[in-house]
Amino acid sequence: MTIQEIKQSLNLSAVLDHYNLKPNKNKMLLCPFHEDKKPSLQVNLEKDFYKCHGCDKKGDVIQFVQDYEKLTKHEALKKCTELAQSPMSKIESPKAYSIKPKAYGENDKIIFLERMFQSFRKGIFNSSPAKDYCRERNLNIDLLEIGFNSGQFHHGERKDEKLIQSCLDYGLLNLGGTNSRTGGQAYKPFGNKSIVFPLRNKENQIVSFYFRSTINEKEAKHFYLKNRSGLYPNYPKKETQKLILTESIIDCASLLQIDKIKENYSLLACYGTNGLNEEIQNAIKELQELEEIIFAFDNDDAGKTAAVKYANEFRVMNPALIISTIELPSKDINETLQLHEQEIFTALLEQRKTVLFSSEKTDQKRSFKSVAEQEPISILKQNDVLQQINKLIEKSGIIGEENSRLLLFIIASSYKTKSPLHAIVQGSSGSGKTHLISKIADLIPPEDVLRFTRITESSLYNWGEYELVNKVLVIEDLDGLKEEAMFAMRELISNQRLSSSVSIKDKKGNIKSTKKEVKGIFSSLSATTKGELYEDNMSRSFLLAVDESAEQSRRIIDYQNRKYAGEIEPADQEKARNELQQIIRNLKTYEVINPYATKLELPEEVHKIRRLNEMFQSIVRQITIINQQNRELKNDKLITEIEDLQQATEVLFESIILKVDELDGSLRQFFERLKKHLKNKENDFTQREIRQAFNMSKSQIHRYLQSLLELEYIRQIGGYANKGLKYKVDYWDDYQRLRIKIKDKLLLQIKVLKNSNGTLKRH
Repeated sequence: MTIQEIKQSLNLSAVLDHYNLKPNKNKMLLCPFHEDKKPSLQVNLEKDFYKCHGCDKKGDVIQFVQDYEKLTKHEALKKCTELAQSPMSKIESPKAYSIKPKAYGENDKIIFLERMFQSFRKGIFNSSPAKDYCRERNLNIDLLEIGFNSGQFHHGERKDEKLIQSCLDYGLLNLGGTNSRTGGQAYKPFGNKSIVFPLRNKENQIVSFYFRSTINEKEAKHFYLKNRSGLYPNYPKKETQKLILTESIIDCASLLQIDKIKENYSLLACYGTNGLNEEIQNAIKELQELEEIIFAFDNDDAGKTAAVKYANEFRVMNPALIISTIELPSKDINETLQLHEQEIFTALLEQRKTVLFSSEKTDQKRSFKSVAEQEPISILKQNDVLQQINKLIEKSGIIGEENSRLLLFIIASSYKTKSPLHAIVQGSSGSGKTHLISKIADLIPPEDVLRFTRITESSLYNWGEYELVNKVLVIEDLDGLKEEAMFAMRELISNQRLSSSVSIKDKKGNIKSTKKEVKGIFSSLSATTKGELYEDNMSRSFLLAVDESAEQSRRIIDYQNRKYAGEIEPADQEKARNELQQIIRNLKTYEVINPYATKLELPEEVHKIRRLNEMFQSIVRQITIINQQNRELKNDKLITEIEDLQQATEVLFESIILKVDELDGSLRQFFERLKKHLKNKENDFTQREIRQAFNMSKSQIHRYLQSLLELEYIRQIGGYANKGLKYKVDYWDDYQRLRIKIKDKLLLQIKVLKNSNGTLKRH
């Protein structure tokens, strides 16, 4: 219908009557659009126009429906079309709608139930306990079709014999003996003090209700009108390809609030574990394009048993259907929603498991066996696996940083092991540290990467129990994390779990305390400018410094220029990324035995040497896993070779040096550059001189000099604050000599191991 046709077919009297709104003799009523204690909404029933003198809401019948039900314009037009096509569309006054007792057809019932639900719908906005209950259950009454039955619809001004008779006939009222006050008939409302959900037919009309008692009830109860029919939330669209079945209406309503789910799936609620009735089954049979049914039943024995039972029935009905299930971290969908952010459900759906039937299990075993016998990608079989990987990393678009980029890739690739690794990349502002970890994360299968710009104090506690298992976490800026978030991160890295006590409301409406646990078996890549502030986290992570040298800047600029000149093909970068992702997908997780673990010592100068030793051994383990195609396998355990130790030493060397050095990475690079500029210890300098020579900002130079002053590497020797202070280097350490000493010591040990191993082999 056109807008003009709607207005010709539907008047304001009918709309007001539909919503059970009755103007007084002055054609005024309490405004439903704001809290109104004295009638302020004026209606003109002749011109079908309304205006509120309080909130200034005004308009025609279409605008009234849109405002009253909080609809979009399109939704309001659709609703008005339905009303215009009903027998009540041209009612002259609210009293003109006459229902004849026990003489209704199905259309009369639908009209009546539609009107009653609008009354219930208004009721939920006027009931604080009902709104509180929905808020506790994470049910958004603005988004969902939820009403509230206060049990008062047949009292006071609304006491209407025709209304009462209709309610008796359709089950909304039951006879309740004699009214002690008036001596007349008493009535007992059905589903009293309950929230209400409408059940709909194929034409999307309300044909029944589901009530759930919540207010002043010790135990939640479920009520359906007699001769229940209809589905919740409605009949699925004919073009439905993926259908989610929930065990209850509350669970289905929980998912309806999530846009990504509504956009990609249809939903249907069953009425309990035994409530997948004939009407639901017939509705599913009519879905000609249906490809998959996803069971999201409760995480208990009854839910799991029912899912298997119905899965078998659907498979008989349509052998081509994919049947899958999601594994909830909590008891049911609504409880999961109370404990987590909405995004958990998209993750759970991505991780859903296909239900296998007896014949398919055999086929799958054959399939797995076939996959296991396939040739792994060629790089994994080469003797120089790490070198080949590093070349691919460069092809993917990461320029320079040869050791750092390879170490970060090795650390990130450990996310599927029992003891994943962690890295913090430190550098000054604008040095490219965030870009580096982001580029490395691009080389990991995207389905396994979680990226965060920031982490709030409690967010890590709110993940599902297994959502952080076998993932790579990328934290772009540690500097913005508060202490509570840093503590949570430390706990996840050190103990691989977070535990907290939370309060939730169970299915019976009772508040209970429960233990919530998040498992943290993940690897992480983080970036920071202030490494010294995160000592506890740094001691648990590999520390890397971004190369801030002029040479690295020239390499990056040259690459950028070649890219803009069309000399670098984006497709080649994408191909390299895909190859690296495939390498990780092909890696199998093994236990590793390192027969040389007791024969290699780290430099004594290293801070927290015990923890670094453990980290060194873990890198050896991960390099052995990457080299798995060329390593001996004994009792399903990989055996480390000396080459793995040598590769670990080379790739980890800079990180070991940073553990030895009391200066963080960017500060060390600045200090070495300063010494090179000064040439000898006797020369003094000013901040302005260094700022101009290094082309760095005043604030950055100031931070570096303050740190060097505090650590007593430089001292102030004169000058004035307004004209410039003078400094001299007070501690001219021989950093390069220290590097050579440590590297020689490590390589010498490896050389000895090689020689002794060769002697053993000859004998």
